[in-house]
Amino acid sequence: MLLKFAIKDFHDDVKYRNLSPKTISGYLMTLNEFQEYAFNNELVNVEDIRTGTIRSYLLYCREERGNNPTTTNSKLHTLKVFFNYLEREEVIQSAKLNPIRGIMFAKEDIQIQTFNENHIKQILNYYRRSKDKYSSFSAYRNYCMVIFFLGSGARLGEAVNLRWNDVDLVNGVLVLYGKKREQSSIPVTDKLIKELAEYKVFCEQHFKESSDYVFVTDENKKLAVDTVKTIFKRLKRDMNFKDVRCSPHTFRHTFAKNYLMNGGDALSLQKMLRHKQLAMTQRYVNLFGTELRKLNDQYNPLQHMDI
Repeated sequence: MLLKFAIKDFHDDVKYRNLSPKTISGYLMTLNEFQEYAFNNELVNVEDIRTGTIRSYLLYCREERGNNPTTTNSKLHTLKVFFNYLEREEVIQSAKLNPIRGIMFAKEDIQIQTFNENHIKQILNYYRRSKDKYSSFSAYRNYCMVIFFLGSGARLGEAVNLRWNDVDLVNGVLVLYGKKREQSSIPVTDKLIKELAEYKVFCEQHFKESSDYVFVTDENKKLAVDTVKTIFKRLKRDMNFKDVRCSPHTFRHTFAKNYLMNGGDALSLQKMLRHKQLAMTQRYVNLFGTELRKLNDQYNPLQHMDI
């Protein structure tokens, strides 16, 4: 079977299974890149693909395209999903003939960057000054969006999909739609509720009507993920931080780090971050363990026992 036809059949299958558009887009981006790599090496049929082909492709991604281990592992995951699908559909006749067998994920050097208090003050002052000087809706929206990321630990996709109907300003609860479109509710602080309530009133006065979505464009339409990425690219340029990546996900890391440093535990943080596995949350505990020393000194049971 032609590899490009197999990719088309796979595309139809994931659409039928109602996977999220973001997941499908990510799959296709990798598979189309892999198909082009195979074609350039005169490999056009599924049967032509060997384990060595896949390893060579992953090395090409790392050495020629500059992909880090996290990115190449993501691509390997996509290829595993694809070739296992072909095995189930009997395009590949047996597990022994599946070229993905035996290929291990690369070891990742996990580095989690976070904002410090000075970074956050600079960012908020940047938008606060813009708001005061220009009375700009976009500056105030971005200001509130930064506070939202910092106070909720939300993912970018969760932020842009947030509707006012999902915000309980009375009881201080947010309903978020995360990965795989799963719904979760989390409590939020009075500070964040107050900011969102004031921002809501501002939006209603600015647009003379209510909006379905919390974070909207100047035309009162839902913000796109790419638009928020552009906002943060501009923020990165203007802030010119040398020691930290300026992105929405850095605020998620910052939320997690400060949650732990202020006395939170891994289990409750797991619920706040909506991680399926505790091991995901445990990374923060492992990485920030030295910074948790003072909390350990404060809460360690030995400190309070006469032994």
